[in-house]
Amino acid sequence: MKKFVNDPRSFVPEMLTGIALANPDTLKYVPEYNLIYRADAPRDDKVSVIQGSGSGHEPAHVMVVGKGMLDAACPGDVFAAPPMEYVLETAKLLRSEKGVLLLVNNYTGDRMAFEMAQELAEAEGMLVKTLFINDDVAVQDSTWTVGRRGVAGNFFVMKAVGAASEAGADLDDVIRVGEKVNSVTRTMGIALTACTPPAKGSPLFELGDDEMEIGVGIHGEPGRRRAKLASADEIVDELLGAVVPDLPYASGDEVALMINGLGGTPISELYILYGIAHRKLEEKGIRVWRSYVGEYCTSLDMAGASLTLVKVDDEIKGLLEAPAEIAIRVF
Repeated sequence: MKKFVNDPRSFVPEMLTGIALANPDTLKYVPEYNLIYRADAPRDDKVSVIQGSGSGHEPAHVMVVGKGMLDAACPGDVFAAPPMEYVLETAKLLRSEKGVLLLVNNYTGDRMAFEMAQELAEAEGMLVKTLFINDDVAVQDSTWTVGRRGVAGNFFVMKAVGAASEAGADLDDVIRVGEKVNSVTRTMGIALTACTPPAKGSPLFELGDDEMEIGVGIHGEPGRRRAKLASADEIVDELLGAVVPDLPYASGDEVALMINGLGGTPISELYILYGIAHRKLEEKGIRVWRSYVGEYCTSLDMAGASLTLVKVDDEIKGLLEAPAEIAIRVF
């Protein structure tokens, strides 16, 4: 597999260096802790919102640092949780009088690192709390998780808590908002190819030209089953058939609908999936309030997509519509 890479061990630091150099006015970078944070952070008038997770899921999380989103991100190596020390030092550097919120995708390594960092930070007198994200309906447990995995639905939790924090909410209310959004968010993914981590240099698993992995995880974990490649209509039926009954979502509900690319899928194909999903939801009496199509949480170069639904009410709508400015310059 061809990649733009030097030493695979330097893949993440070199990526973070590039992000920092490209955005010197809005971001700061602390190489010792893989820390990317807002240039105006920390601020004592708002809760500091931090997320880590492994690298390889960009733009999550280092590319969604900015006003109304994350205050900081401290990723680990590709598909690896950040060391506890990274999380602790990030929390200390982003310390705020209103407290620090640690967002954690529900994987075993991430939970361990963040929970230990929280305990040590609290021992130093800091106000720190943790919120776990677990939107993936594909499996209840896997070798990577304790319970359901946190996948692309984490975007909606980040957006909601970022908006609440920016509005000056206290730590308990920011957590309440995040838990509320997490509780009404469900995701399912499907892979057409495996991804290739730089350190491995070959695909994590093999899929035949006529196969797809249904319910795949964002680290290449096995899904619910392997099946023959199907049409776009059939794939959306599979995803909606898993997601809709899980909450369940019902006729009369309003939802945010996300079609998330996993890294190697053309945007044109994502819009094909979106159009099909939108139509099928409307046929069920579920109204799509707002659309999200693109790459939000990837798996390196995996060809595939995930579908996320968020059941919205007036409060959640307001949070998702609140202004946000990621610090990465796009235009």
